[in-house]
Amino acid sequence: MSPFPGEFIGTTILIVLGDGVVANVVLNKTKGYNSSPLVIAIGWAMAVFVGVYSSATSSGAHLNPAVTIAFASLGKISWALVPAYLAGQFLGAMTGALLVWFAYRQHFAHTPDKDAKLAVFCTAPAIRSPLNNLLTEIIATFVLIMGVFYIAKPANSLGSLDALPVGLLVLGIGLCLGGPTGFAINPARDLGPRIMHFLLPIPQKRDSDWGYAWIPVAGPIIGALLAAAAYGLTPAFIKLF
Repeated sequence: MSPFPGEFIGTTILIVLGDGVVANVVLNKTKGYNSSPLVIAIGWAMAVFVGVYSSATSSGAHLNPAVTIAFASLGKISWALVPAYLAGQFLGAMTGALLVWFAYRQHFAHTPDKDAKLAVFCTAPAIRSPLNNLLTEIIATFVLIMGVFYIAKPANSLGSLDALPVGLLVLGIGLCLGGPTGFAINPARDLGPRIMHFLLPIPQKRDSDWGYAWIPVAGPIIGALLAAAAYGLTPAFIKLF
């Protein structure tokens, strides 16, 4: 079975909830306006949790090109399946961003802050420094992928709660490593909605910050490949001791 439907549905849900919580916090006149950054971290964790359990049985719930590339590099999935995974992820991310725009259309119109409007869709660094921003995304994604590799499926399934460890992992990354760049850790999560920001008729929007856009794509891929290499070398390293 093609992984496309599961990845499309799961990633759409991921972005609807993830970008949605950002919109609820940063756009004017929402019920959650100007809430704590903790709300965003928890919202993204719940977005991952729901997205993963919604697509786990149909595609394995990668929802992230970095995860797919890491799994393929270790032979856990065939490279022939990678295009279908990526297509589902990027199209799902774009669809999720579109739905968030529909839900918050009035609030975009009432928000004069152009950076806040962009933040609903994609990440931006707190301090703009390409090398340091790239390094942050590499480290955060390395932690994500290593965590995913070591999260074992429980002997007795808890149903949808089997997805909870991944959500908690993302919550931890957001709280501990999210400050410098907003922790994209997922090329589809950042690039798909960024494209939608460019395309949608958002009133008085700024540019889509294409000069930064390569970092949340390249950083997660590099971090994923490094994590896959480290995970593959772990048995040999253990034998040394």
